[in-house]
Amino acid sequence: MSQTIFMSKTRYCYALFLMLVLVSGCKSPEPESTPPTEVKTVIIEPTIIPAINEFVGFTDSSHLVEMRARVEGYLDKIAYREGSLVKQGELLFQIDPRPFQDSLEQAKGELMQKQALLWNAKKTTERYKVLYGQKAASQRDLDDATANQLSLEAQVVSATAAVESAALNLSFTTIKSPITGLSAKSIYREGDLITPGTNGLLTSIQAIDPSWVYFSVSEYQMLEWNRLQKKGQLIVPEEDQFQLQLVLADGSLYPHLGTVDFNQPFFDQKTGTMTVRGIIPNPDNDLLPGQFVRIRVIGAKYPNAIAVPQEAVLQGKTGMYVFIVSEGKAKMQNVVTGDWVNNQWIILEGLLKGDEVIISGVNKVGNGSPVKVINKNQPTTP
Repeated sequence: MSQTIFMSKTRYCYALFLMLVLVSGCKSPEPESTPPTEVKTVIIEPTIIPAINEFVGFTDSSHLVEMRARVEGYLDKIAYREGSLVKQGELLFQIDPRPFQDSLEQAKGELMQKQALLWNAKKTTERYKVLYGQKAASQRDLDDATANQLSLEAQVVSATAAVESAALNLSFTTIKSPITGLSAKSIYREGDLITPGTNGLLTSIQAIDPSWVYFSVSEYQMLEWNRLQKKGQLIVPEEDQFQLQLVLADGSLYPHLGTVDFNQPFFDQKTGTMTVRGIIPNPDNDLLPGQFVRIRVIGAKYPNAIAVPQEAVLQGKTGMYVFIVSEGKAKMQNVVTGDWVNNQWIILEGLLKGDEVIISGVNKVGNGSPVKVINKNQPTTP
């Protein structure tokens, strides 16, 4: 019996040994380590970067003139082509001048009559002075002659003014453009009775060289600029002499630069924005009033700024971040971004000089992933 028990234990141990051998023989090999991800990087180097802000605005005339009638009369002629560019001094309208010409001639006749009476009064006064010296005329006679002369002198002055007024009214029948600009359509047609006052608007002329551009700056933007200026992270030109560059509707750049010449000193409570106006040359009349344009405000700059390409900055749950290379591995670094300039983000906080930021391959790495930089012999500043 003891021999049987011994043989059974021997078979059990042998079977267990075989199972261990089989299990050890089928064990999977150890996995190989993950190769590092190839990436491209830039080395952070603070530099001076222009601060260019873009706004949506519109163009406007720099000088709008409403042409109104100053005398009443019938419209004889519309002398300009409606909607065309008119020159300064060009004839626009002609009101029937004949009634005013008659009034002028009548005023001239009355003036000549008064001048003749004055001439006679002067001669009479001179005679009475001689007679008074010879004791042949009384003081009263001399005083009456002198008073009559003075009265006629006053009447000549009034008659002269009447002639000038009549001539002025006659000149008002010929209506010329006071400026060079674009003309609007005529409110009246030939033969209409024109009356001065609120109904006397004939047309309008808009000067377009130079032109004005308007855009609005939000309260948030103004506060942000002021904050950056106080921290020394933004420098603006002296006396706020910003330059303006226009981007037209087709994406082309307008060839002339403008300047900011006015900003409203308060915010609009309805919109929370401040209106800014710029003036820009328009020698070829390429800009027309009412055009929508994109306006780039140039002149400010970021001193000692840090910038990274747009593709390097990612959006996470807690904000913006980048990956930097640290000891051969990708490390997530939270950043605070500023403006976007020329496809680059201005980094206000989070990066320092010398940091190596991953700009290519960021979608293939994670926090702590091993990386291999493949652009060591290429320029490393953004």
